Amino acid sequence: MKRIAALIGRTAVSCWHHGSPHLPPLPAWTPGPPYTCPQIRHLAAKQNKGQFKGQKIKSKPVKLEKQQKQEVEIKQRMTVSELAKAMNKDIDHVYEALLNTDVILDEMEPDTMLEEKWIKEAVKRSGMKHKWAKLVETKVRENKDIQRQPPPDPAQLVPRAPVVTIMGHVDHGKTTLLDSLRKSQIAAQEAGGITQHIGAFRVELPSGEKITFLDTPGHAAFSAMRARGAMVTDIVILVVAADDGVMNQTTESIQHAKKAKVPIIVAVNKCDKPQADPQRVKEELVGHDVICEEFGGEIQAIHVSALKGDNLLELAEATVTLAEVLELKGDPTGLVEGTVIESRSDKGKGPVTTAIIQRGTLRKGCTLVAGKCWAKVRFMFDEYDQTVSEAGPSIPVEIVGWKDLPSAGEEILEVESEQRAREVVEWRSYMEEQDKMKEDLQAIEAKQKQHQESYKKDRESMAHLSWRQRRAALYRANKHKLSHRLSEKTETEELTLPIIVKGDVDGSVEAILNILESYDADDQCELDVVHFGVGDISERDINLAETFSGEASVLATFDVTVGKKKIPVAGCRVQKGQLDKKMKFRLIRGRNILWEGSVTTLKHLKDDVLTVKTGMECGLSLDNEELEYKPGDEIICYSESEIKQKISWDPGF
Repeated sequence: MKRIAALIGRTAVSCWHHGSPHLPPLPAWTPGPPYTCPQIRHLAAKQNKGQFKGQKIKSKPVKLEKQQKQEVEIKQRMTVSELAKAMNKDIDHVYEALLNTDVILDEMEPDTMLEEKWIKEAVKRSGMKHKWAKLVETKVRENKDIQRQPPPDPAQLVPRAPVVTIMGHVDHGKTTLLDSLRKSQIAAQEAGGITQHIGAFRVELPSGEKITFLDTPGHAAFSAMRARGAMVTDIVILVVAADDGVMNQTTESIQHAKKAKVPIIVAVNKCDKPQADPQRVKEELVGHDVICEEFGGEIQAIHVSALKGDNLLELAEATVTLAEVLELKGDPTGLVEGTVIESRSDKGKGPVTTAIIQRGTLRKGCTLVAGKCWAKVRFMFDEYDQTVSEAGPSIPVEIVGWKDLPSAGEEILEVESEQRAREVVEWRSYMEEQDKMKEDLQAIEAKQKQHQESYKKDRESMAHLSWRQRRAALYRANKHKLSHRLSEKTETEELTLPIIVKGDVDGSVEAILNILESYDADDQCELDVVHFGVGDISERDINLAETFSGEASVLATFDVTVGKKKIPVAGCRVQKGQLDKKMKFRLIRGRNILWEGSVTTLKHLKDDVLTVKTGMECGLSLDNEELEYKPGDEIICYSESEIKQKISWDPGF
């Protein structure tokens, strides 16, 4: 009976385990040792109602639930950082998910926008599935911009003073000429013998006529300022030195005047010098299609000596005569229109602009818009720094009350209220963002197309290889990308010169930036414009000029036990640039430098790293174990070098 019971027990276990009537053959049964009780498992099944005895029970297979994939909510034009946040991963995860694709990882930044297919690919490779974010119905934004008014009624027009721009080559005597005209000592105050920015002022002749003069710099760097002066002027006085002749900026000034379709009066200056040759100057001008009256043309040529004041009245009268021929008129009614001639930041007044009023009458309390800036006019000053109550057409005026500093050359338009001004500024800022986004997308698409062509070419070059050989070749090509975390930049041997540009007025900064754009020696040393602006040099500018390449803020502090020592560690987030373990470090609290030295440990997550990029968190310990960190401290890394190098760049002057 024991044998039968044991056999039945084994059969029942087998049936329960396999859940199938087809059972495997049982192994041969052998008797156990004496006095041993075999282990028997008895199974009992509850008989369902309506079930006959002896009826076989069908067992149902157990269904294993599939593991639910994480859903990632995606949308069009996601950046790398946005995708990482949606996936609940760090930025490195996104980089690694896009390895061995057409994406250019070396040029990818946290704010780089990804195409739809790469967003989906990164999600798929991460073992997740995507779902589209619910689209919020956005209304098409109404155009809130403001435009110039339609032409005024001729009946409302009144005579106005001519706006005259003085142009010419550097050192040809423009500033001295203007100094003689307005009886001020501007020339003596200017460093380096060149005008630093546009000056706007009025001159009243003995006959009672008034002329508004604009002085543009003659230096090669100030081409944009000369062009801007030509666009807001009625007459150009071209100053040419009788002892020097037509020079580079003389030719450029002629081109600006012709492009703006502005008539020219030639002032042949320095005629008092022994080597002066006015006739030669006028003959040279013929070659540039500037034909004076004595050669059969219509252009007046006045021989003057700005230093001695010779023939200055004749020059002014010639200007008034030409203005009468032009029949210059303006509309002093309606909303104000004008142009920013120059802008600067004043310690006592704040943002200040020099403007020429072209239409309407500007008064205290007017609300103005220029570019993406607006103003509630608080004060107005003339060229002698005297307050004025109003300014009509052709009158230059300094305007105080700007919320931000508009750029020189911006169009000034009056609006009815501050709310309307804010609407215009917000709309223009929005449109600028949209335009920038389109440009970025175009640049990204062009880069990706270039990369795809290169990738396709590389694949074609490996077409004769087997798949194993191709895989090995691709691994060797991408091996450097796997050797470090992709959010870290590898150390480069390229030389970079960080530059900060500060100027007294917007036009000076603009001129320097235009010159820097012509820089063509990047293969020898790259220029990096760290910051630019208008105003005095501040302590912040000096700190920036120390070529800091990374900057991190301390978020938390904790101790790590190494052996029997407790080492203080700062938990940081990189706010700017990158931290490089090989560079020097500085701990700053408030405005005080607490320590300078090197870093002993730099970790990202649990990995020892050499560099940590912007936006990433890290833990670091310094070589001074007695330092106490506090949240809010700044840790800056920097480098020092004393290597002088000459490059091949010629700025043109």
